[in-house]
Amino acid sequence: MPPQQLGRPTLASIAAAAGVSLPTVSKVVNGKTDVAPATRAHVQQLLEEHNYVPVARKAPEDLLVDVVFTALDSPWAVEILRGVTESGLDVVVSSQSRSSDTDWVGALIAGGRRGALVVTSRLTAADQRRLGRSRLPVVVIDPVDMPGQDVPSVGATNWAGGLAATEHLVELGHRRIAVIGGPQDYLCSRARIDGYRAALERAGIAVDPELVRHGTFRHQGGYDQTRALLALPEPPTAVFAGSDEQAFGVMEAARQAGLSVPGDLSVVGFDDLPMARWSSPPLTTVCQPLADMGRLAGRMLHELIDGGELSSQRVELATHLVTRASTAAPRR
Repeated sequence: MPPQQLGRPTLASIAAAAGVSLPTVSKVVNGKTDVAPATRAHVQQLLEEHNYVPVARKAPEDLLVDVVFTALDSPWAVEILRGVTESGLDVVVSSQSRSSDTDWVGALIAGGRRGALVVTSRLTAADQRRLGRSRLPVVVIDPVDMPGQDVPSVGATNWAGGLAATEHLVELGHRRIAVIGGPQDYLCSRARIDGYRAALERAGIAVDPELVRHGTFRHQGGYDQTRALLALPEPPTAVFAGSDEQAFGVMEAARQAGLSVPGDLSVVGFDDLPMARWSSPPLTTVCQPLADMGRLAGRMLHELIDGGELSSQRVELATHLVTRASTAAPRR
């Protein structure tokens, strides 16, 4: 169907008519040089024939999108935001506390933005219905719970990361392995702990409920739970922390207890934040591609704003283990 029969022409409709990819049309519109001359001429002809008006010609305030965080006080959030800003979007950043009674969805709709990226915030069924009626394009990054089928989201392979972290400790010879997840209602936390359980079951190691703990994904949660774990009659020889920040709290609790890492206690984190390689000792951790998640979500939102369709509503980027000096075989 020709672009003029679809209402206002979009990059997606022009790309379909030209038989080229959406990024190719975007490059032509933005004056990029890495497009074959014949292809460029064909696309430009279609743009002129169908009176395509680039979004970039609108007023600057109309180009802004909202990026809504549950909290902005962590290096984790900075890495996500770095990726979002590298996606080409102009953003307004806000923080929405989980305990706040503010109608942040209503504020988001009333803000008049072109779209929104929602990071680790809970979207209820009512929130999703309101956003759907508003026709505000939304992409969720690292969702707290599984969003509806019509809500695009970007996450990571949390279960596989939990499996890899625990299998690494098992392979080193550990059998008393504790896990400190995040809040119990967080989808990513449940997936990481499920990966931990699966690794123990594969190794024939019974899951000890005393060794399964929940924190806050912050330093304090790792510190408090590790103090409790070390007070057990048979404390663990290794801890898989559900975030790097919690892992740093684990190591501080071990230090205060007079234990060495990894001599007395091996520690694995999750995220691979920039400071993980500079901790003492450098932290073994599961790399979660945070900047890539933000970058991809930004590109997905850009495509939705321009009227395109996404190839997938739910994208999970791969995690992998990064082995450093915070893990070793247990002392015999």
